[in-house]
Amino acid sequence: MKELSLALALLVVAPIWTVGVANGAPTQTAGPVAEWPNYANDPGGMRYSPLEEINRENVSQLKVAWIYHTGDVSNGEQGGSKTGFENTPIVVDGTMYISTPFCRVVALDPETGTEKWSYDPKVDRHALYADGLINRGVSSWLDPDRSADQPCHRRIFIGTIDARLIALDAATGRLCTDFGVGGQVDLKQGVGETVDTYGGRATVHLYEETSPPAIIEDLVIVGSGIGDNARVTMPSGVVRAFDARSGRLRWSWNPISDDPADPTYETWSHGSEKTGAANTWAPISVDAARGLVFLPVSSASPDYYGGERRGANVYSDSVVALHAKDGKVAWYFQTTRHDLWDYDNPAMPLLCGVQHAGAELPALVQPTKRGSLFVLNRESGVPIFGVVERAVPQTDVPGEQTSPTQPFPVLPPPLIPQSQSADEAWGLTFWDRGRCRSRMAGLRNEGIYTPPSIGGSLVIPGNVGGMNWSGAAVDPVRQLLVTNVNNLPAEVHLIPRAELQAQIESARSRGLDLEIAPQSGTPYAMSRIFLRSPLGLPCNPPPWGSLVAVDLSSGQIRWSVPLGDASELLPIPFPSLTWGIPSLGGATVTAGGLVFIAGALLDPHLRAFDIESGKTLWSARLPAPGNATPMTYRVRPHGKQYVVIAAGGHAKVDGKRGDALVAFALP
Repeated sequence: MKELSLALALLVVAPIWTVGVANGAPTQTAGPVAEWPNYANDPGGMRYSPLEEINRENVSQLKVAWIYHTGDVSNGEQGGSKTGFENTPIVVDGTMYISTPFCRVVALDPETGTEKWSYDPKVDRHALYADGLINRGVSSWLDPDRSADQPCHRRIFIGTIDARLIALDAATGRLCTDFGVGGQVDLKQGVGETVDTYGGRATVHLYEETSPPAIIEDLVIVGSGIGDNARVTMPSGVVRAFDARSGRLRWSWNPISDDPADPTYETWSHGSEKTGAANTWAPISVDAARGLVFLPVSSASPDYYGGERRGANVYSDSVVALHAKDGKVAWYFQTTRHDLWDYDNPAMPLLCGVQHAGAELPALVQPTKRGSLFVLNRESGVPIFGVVERAVPQTDVPGEQTSPTQPFPVLPPPLIPQSQSADEAWGLTFWDRGRCRSRMAGLRNEGIYTPPSIGGSLVIPGNVGGMNWSGAAVDPVRQLLVTNVNNLPAEVHLIPRAELQAQIESARSRGLDLEIAPQSGTPYAMSRIFLRSPLGLPCNPPPWGSLVAVDLSSGQIRWSVPLGDASELLPIPFPSLTWGIPSLGGATVTAGGLVFIAGALLDPHLRAFDIESGKTLWSARLPAPGNATPMTYRVRPHGKQYVVIAAGGHAKVDGKRGDALVAFALP
């Protein structure tokens, strides 16, 4: 990978309290207080701010206001995991709370970046974690039974990478010792074996918490992150609700039912007693008015062979609505049946109103790795624009059994290509284009849902999406949803167990950047690699990453523009290539008509786009790629509006890593 430049201009101009803008109007110097109290601002995941001090006319004047360095960076020293700074801060009661890659919680002054307190849970920084050393955020809860001067009047909750749920006093950072055991609950209890050696290599921790907990009334609700493809008997994907005061377990919900009376039990007709996962690793959405929580459930284990879990495998790969009071299922909608492609529901379900057929409907929008958006009525789970069942390619692998059909939304249309022929192979030169064409021609390739095969299959989209944990944002006034998408096919092989060692040695001898996973307990291991030419660029035509706006009233794509500088993918210096690159880290939209997003892997820029057209209005170079979701706030009526992004790179990409939380404001 190309080494990223370390340069960042951090020059802040002298204060100018009234700045002229394009139309001659002064910058807004007073306005509403608008904090950012949840990971996505509201508990339903809209990532929308009503602030408009920063707008399309003056965004070009944004400057760095302050920078806070966490100091928490690891490049895998002593054989441990690398860090990725994926945090989105929250701002509540005039204080900012962040989590670092080491799962430290830090309280900051949101106008200066000055540290107020920090808490260190002392995770093992030299261990190997399936997703690396990351944490995406914290949550807060106000105890109505305690006065403001009592300890733990407001609590900050974090789920750590080593699977603990911790409660802290928001004012001091001290443990709320009445919660669990001394302020903590061990989430590894009762979920099965949580470590694996991945075929005899180093021990990897498979069971993690990477997303902020969901809060509804006096409940703290957590899912889990579970490493993929180690074995059939992975940890349970159970979702649990704990009492926010005591840490007592109030209810739990298992996505793989062991109750024959459950109507989903028959969809796990063989081997469901052995399989695991189907976990909820992305943030959980909350509709407090309806008393519902919404789970984006992922795939069962292992991802690419399902012979030990034949059937549709409900509730895996589903949006599941639970009653918050008892954890009982209200409704569900399955987006992929019997998943063999790692097509998780990887993002927080987005709750918003959709103006459709003359009425405003309570909607849930679920982004998927397959590049489709499912728009559902959140009271019933019924698709608003309709869904059709289509026949899909069938497996030729002994022991496997594919679903004969899969659900496809009528609208919106797919946000990325879901098929590509060998004749459409792409390359900068005739030579590398030919190499890509030859490689693709040798793979089984029947478009989306081509099943994994022993000879090799083209999986499009690949396992990074489509859409991923970046999720989506919505402007409820304009009825525009904005999301970043990845367009990167993968080559997947199932490897008969007897041939595994030979395949590993062959890959090493050829210097391939090949991922091989054991899938222990099945007849087949798995290899996976993204299709790239000898020059290192993808074999499919650009853009490889885009920012897309969808009109939620009509279900149509309003605009789509490349996101990220593709020259960052090349191993040699090259002029800017506006072809877009894959991204992890989402968008935020504002009433000022702006979309703020960084996210592009290896590309260290935060950008602002015009929400009406997709035109880039501003960009700033960061100390490292901003693989996180930005947020914005104002904490005083006469204070400034700030835009903040974590810039620390990605744990699994060999680019620049850092520890900077960067705030921008108008001068």
